[in-house]
Amino acid sequence: MTDFAAARRMMVDGQIRPNDVHDVRIIEAMLEIPRERFVSASSAHFAYADLDLPIGGNARSARRLLKPMVLAKMVEAAAVGASDHVLDVGCATGYSSALLARLAASVVALEEDPALAKTAEQILGDLHASNVTIVTGPAIKGWPDRAPYNVIFLNGATEVVPKSLLAQLKEEGRLIAIMGRGPAGRVILYRCVGGNVSGWPVFDAAAALLPGFAEPPTFVF
Repeated sequence: MTDFAAARRMMVDGQIRPNDVHDVRIIEAMLEIPRERFVSASSAHFAYADLDLPIGGNARSARRLLKPMVLAKMVEAAAVGASDHVLDVGCATGYSSALLARLAASVVALEEDPALAKTAEQILGDLHASNVTIVTGPAIKGWPDRAPYNVIFLNGATEVVPKSLLAQLKEEGRLIAIMGRGPAGRVILYRCVGGNVSGWPVFDAAAALLPGFAEPPTFVF
């Protein structure tokens, strides 16, 4: 039987700390949150591996949890504060939402796959993440009913600049996302200052493309 507590320590000591994640709140949360709960029983023994872990989804788009190191570095780069209101886009089964909930005042966890959203609601309820609200709808549209947000976190890659999400940022708000498909992807941090949004690269990373975030096809005549 897998010792998940030991696996969490190995994940933090082998993947998180060596990759320049210094926020003690993130480290403590990742030592405590049972990542194995957010995947199928058959995949639980891979829960703390350095990989994008498949979690299913609808036939149109297989979904994955981000690598622990990539998730931790993105969350740290977004500088989530204790009073922040966060939108977690493409929350899947809710692992990222559980992490963000430890750092922020409130989290809106947006998932467009109803089955994944239901799973996230069940797991986060079991873990008493009372400051997380699960909502279901197209990820690319965000959740304007609860906007504006201090932080918007994209749980996967995008090929397009998500303008509809950037419009939901508060002043000084941050959006962090992996831009680009495949190994050429880069984590970009966007910030809204004076109503203007600018972005800059943080580090290289790859992830599965989120549903609705593919670049529209171009037609050649």
